[in-house]
This record gives sequence, structure tokens and C-alpha cells, in this order.
Amino acid sequence: MLQAMLFINNQDVPSSDGASFDCLNPIDGSIASQAAAATVESAMAAVNAATAAFGTWSRILPQQRRELLNRAAELILARSEQFSQAMSAETGATAAWGAFNCQLAAGIFREAAALVTQIQGELPPSNREGAIEMVLRQPAGVVLAFAPWNAPVLLAARAVAMPLACGNTVVLKGSELCPYTHRLLGEVLAEAGLPPGVLNVVLNAPADAATVVEALIRHPAVRRVNFTGSTRVGRSIAEVAARYLKRCLLELGGKAPLLVLADADLDAAVQAAAFGAFFNQGQICMSTERIIVDARIADDFVQRLADKARSLKAGLPGEADCALGSMISAGAASRVLAMVQDAVGKGAELVAGGQVRGSVMAATVVDHVTPAMRLYAEESFGPVVAVLRFDDVEEAISLANDSEYGLSAAVFGRDVMQALEVARRIESGICHINGPTVQDQAQVPFGGLKDSGYGRFGGRGAIDEFTELRWISIQTLPQQYPI
Repeated sequence: MLQAMLFINNQDVPSSDGASFDCLNPIDGSIASQAAAATVESAMAAVNAATAAFGTWSRILPQQRRELLNRAAELILARSEQFSQAMSAETGATAAWGAFNCQLAAGIFREAAALVTQIQGELPPSNREGAIEMVLRQPAGVVLAFAPWNAPVLLAARAVAMPLACGNTVVLKGSELCPYTHRLLGEVLAEAGLPPGVLNVVLNAPADAATVVEALIRHPAVRRVNFTGSTRVGRSIAEVAARYLKRCLLELGGKAPLLVLADADLDAAVQAAAFGAFFNQGQICMSTERIIVDARIADDFVQRLADKARSLKAGLPGEADCALGSMISAGAASRVLAMVQDAVGKGAELVAGGQVRGSVMAATVVDHVTPAMRLYAEESFGPVVAVLRFDDVEEAISLANDSEYGLSAAVFGRDVMQALEVARRIESGICHINGPTVQDQAQVPFGGLKDSGYGRFGGRGAIDEFTELRWISIQTLPQQYPI
């Protein structure tokens, strides 16, 4: 059994009252890890440590921050197997998903390291004689970061790397479903050379989440909040942050559409759709949840996609040749199966999958989905994709935008200019032409519209999120005042 303490000032510490909670293995229900359950007092100790470290960290040279962040990237890769084993125990993740997480996490730290000298201001012209106007970007202060369970290394890295690169200190609120994995990132960053207090990891029991989170947001030293997770929880985080006037970055749920136009390369579209819908059991915010396909080619496309889905074996860790592994829980698999059954009961056609074995669900394709069905609008967060058919491009765009979410999307068509015109009209923060909905690159702005959140991780967009923009002027000549 893995043991996860709070990580404060580069040291493992217990909760102030000694309490702990258990994280269960999603496959067999055994205790995967036991974690310290932070009290409000413990949470305040983490923020206070970050506050004390901010003055020195915010002033170190960019080159020093770059070296530390690059070292962190190297260590994540060096300890990839340890991260993967922790992910497998706590979330049921496959070894391939663990390795993929570490590869992308390392890339995020390297990109953050490259951006430390891009945190720049400007010298706008002045309308005052003899004055110099400076617009500066400075570190904001303590950043409170939330990371989810579904891509725990990748998304924890994204939550902390750019805040650190910008000169902030960070308190990472780890997920109750993978506390050891998130605490391990704190250990790696300390090993990379981050001074004590620069990154602290707080863990809490599920029952204590609301109290601990509000206390963290309320702390006067916390100046930024970033959260990746469900829209339901993100809305609560935003409400609390608004109460205390804390700027918030939210990357929330999705219901990503993939549009297949009449001239699309069907083989390429099928491969991208299967990857986007079923990779990591569909437990990705960008997962392809809706395929919107031209009615003239729909039968052919659906047959090819069904064949592809049936070829993807789902099984438990250790079983050979499994493309899909365990979902986060048997309850999650049952919830998704209920959505499929609801659709079939209302007239949809189950063309592939639909089998559930504990926490494992087969790759599932449901055709002829309509707005009357839960699969049409609800985020499934599982290995199921809904197929909708359209008669003209205007209808396709309307279907794509008929969602409360707006994170990722994709359009397939050989006429790239037509596909681009369609992409520009889709209400999503991200849209890929002739590529899958699931893509992540550290150097580009990442985020959504509507109920998928606001703000942007990644690239220069993240610099705006994690710095304060200040106007400082110097008057070099005497001034005349009206009074």
C-alpha cells in the first residue's frame, strides 16, 4: 500500500490532527494508497510556506528557473515507471497511459522552461512630456492549482509548470482519487532543486473538500486559482473564487464533436474517431463524444467505425493486447452503460460494444442518437461515442454547436478550405482539421468556451494568466498641475 503525506516545505508531513483517508483500487476495491487528510490548519500551513518562499523565488534569475524546470522534466521521465505504477494502483490506468502522461508532462516543463525569458512588458508612448511609461509583467503571488485524476501526471504538470516559470509559488491540491501520484510530483520537483515552499501538495478526504478548498481560496496570499475537472465542481470553485475576488482559470468538461463531411477520407476519420473516443477509456476532457456524419456516407462510416471498435480489446492490467483498460470505477462503467441503454430504449442502434465487466467497458458505438437521449447532451466520460447524421453543412454546424460545452472539436474533409470555414463556425476553444479531438501541445493556448470554462493554459497565453500586468511611469521633467 502506498503512503502519501502532505508535502510542505519539501518535507512529508502528516495532517495536523493525524487523520488519513483511503484511496481504493478501482478494479478490486483494495486499498491502493493511504493519504494524509489535511485540515484547514494543514492547508494554511501549505499556503504560508508558499507565501514565505515567494519573495526569493519571484526574484531568482530566469536562467535559474529554466534549469530547475528542465531538470524536473528529466526526472519525470527517469521515474516514469514509478508514476505509471502509482497511476495503475490508484486509477486503473494502463502502463501505456502512464508513460504517455510522463512524456507530455516532461514536454510541458520543457516548454515552461523555454518561456521564462518571454515574460515581457512594453514601453508605450507617453502623452506627458518627459515621461517614460512602462508596462511590466510580474509574478502574481501564490497560485492554487487543482489537478484531476484522469491524466494525473500530465494535468498536474500543466497546473504548476507555467505558474512556476512565471515566478509564482504554488499549492497543488491533489485529487482524492490519486493522492500518491500527485504527491510524487512534489517529491520530483524537490529533487530537481526547487527550494522549500515553492511547491506544496495538499491532500484531503472527500468529505472535507469543500471546507479545505474554501480555506485555501480565501487565504489572502492566494492570488490565482487554476482548476481542471468537471463543470459541476468548476462552477463551485468559480463561485468561491468570485466571492474572494480571486482570478480563476477553468478547464472543465466537454462533449467534443467530430464532423465527417461528404468528401472526408473515411479511413483517416475512423482512425481519428476511434482514438479520440476510446483512448484512456474515453476519460479525457477532449474525448470524441459525438460523431456528426454526412447522411450520404454515414452507413459506410458507421460500419467501418463499428469494425474498428470491435477490434479494440478491453481488459484488466496484465491481460494481453488490451487497447482499453479499467475505468475509474465500476460505478462509472455502470453509469455509462445506463446512458447507452437509455439511448437504445429510445430508438438508437447499438452497433458495437455495450458490454461491461466490473470497471471495464468495451468500446461502444451508438448510431441514430437524437436529442431525446442522454447520450446526445450529457458528457459520458467513458468509451462510448454517439453518431448523429446530417443532410447539409448548416445542419452539421448546428448540431455541433447544440451543446453546453465548447472545448475541443474536429472536422474531416478533403476540401480543407471548406473544412476551415466549418471549423471557424464551431463554438469551441480548440478545433482540428483532419485530426482527432484529443490533442495536447504545451506551446499552444488550451482551453474552452461556454460550460467548458475560460482562460488558457499553454504557451504565451498562460503568461497572461499567471502574471500581474502593471503600469509604472517615470517623470523626468517638471510637471504643471491644474491646482
